[in-house]
Amino acid sequence: MTTGTGTAGRVTARPAEILLVEDSQSDAAMTVHALREGGTQHRVHVVGDGQAALAFLHRQGRYTDAPRPDLILLDLNLPRTDGRDVLARIKTDQHLRGIPVVILTTSSTDTDILRAYELGANCYVSKPVGLDDFLRAIHGIENLWLNPVRLPAYCPHEIL
Repeated sequence: MTTGTGTAGRVTARPAEILLVEDSQSDAAMTVHALREGGTQHRVHVVGDGQAALAFLHRQGRYTDAPRPDLILLDLNLPRTDGRDVLARIKTDQHLRGIPVVILTTSSTDTDILRAYELGANCYVSKPVGLDDFLRAIHGIENLWLNPVRLPAYCPHEIL
């Protein structure tokens, strides 16, 4: 659970905002399902390509009311704009670079792993093939990046 200070000094909870950038509908559905099972208070926003991810992050087009993500789960092999390019743009943007980005992809090549970390990825997870292993991987991401982490109760729109 994420906490912050509400009115009159009360502690209030707000859901973590997760941006899932995934072009595979089945992988996106499994990821959302696994996150629901985890019990952390969150809202998942799914986009299917790199250009949509950048539009979401910059609140452009149909995403003008998009929240600032607390965590980005990013596939590398995306249509339109590749995940590596999306990662590079996030980590070189002064308003976005503080958002943790977890690479969640099928690739397990040393080249992809090294390149992702060079571009500023906070974590790299190769998608397991079996359903149980996939669920465990998503729960591990959730436990690492959302459960012990404190998020601000309010993130002003102006900082983007």
